[in-house]
Amino acid sequence: MIAFIGLGNTGAAYTNTKHNAGFWVLDELAKRYKLSFQPGEEEYIFVEYKQKKMILAKPTSGMNNSGNAVKHIAHYWGLLPSDIHVVVDDVDIPLGKIRIRPKGGDGSHRGMKNIIYHLQSEQFPRIRLGIGTSENMRPSEKYVLKPFHKDYQHDVRTMIVRGADALEDVLFSGLNHAMNYFNS
Repeated sequence: MIAFIGLGNTGAAYTNTKHNAGFWVLDELAKRYKLSFQPGEEEYIFVEYKQKKMILAKPTSGMNNSGNAVKHIAHYWGLLPSDIHVVVDDVDIPLGKIRIRPKGGDGSHRGMKNIIYHLQSEQFPRIRLGIGTSENMRPSEKYVLKPFHKDYQHDVRTMIVRGADALEDVLFSGLNHAMNYFNS
C-alpha cells in the first residue's frame, strides 16, 4: 500500500490558490477512478482504493500543520516513510514542471518541514509541482496564496493532468521509472 498525500489549504478563500496544487492533483486522480474522499479519524480526508493498493489523502489542518495528519495516516495503515508520497507545490520550479525525489529536505516549504518533524524522517518521496511564473514571486508566502493569473490557466490544467499521470506512473511502474520520465 502506498499513500499519496496532497498538500493544500481548506476553505473557500484558498480553493483556487497556487498553494493547493497538491490537492488539485489528488482530485484529478480521484476523478479518474471515480473515488470520493471521506473524513479521516484525524484532520484529513481520504479514500482508500484497495484494488490499486493506494490511499489518497488531503490534510485539512492547514498547509503548515500537515505533519500530524501524515503521521496518523502512516500509523493507521502501517506505512513506512518510503510508502508516503507527498504531492506539494514548489515556487522555485517553473509552472508545469514536475520534480520527483525519493527523499530530501524541506526546501523552505513549511508544510514539508512540519511533515519531516512529525515523521522524524526525510526518507519519503515527494512529487514537487512547479508553480513558478513570470509574476513577482516574493515574498513567496503572498504569491502562493493567490490564484494563478488567467493567462496561466491552460498551463495549470496541463500541470494537474501531468501530476496525476506522474502519480499513476509511480503506482504502476515505480518511483524510479517516474523519476526518469517526469524529471527529464
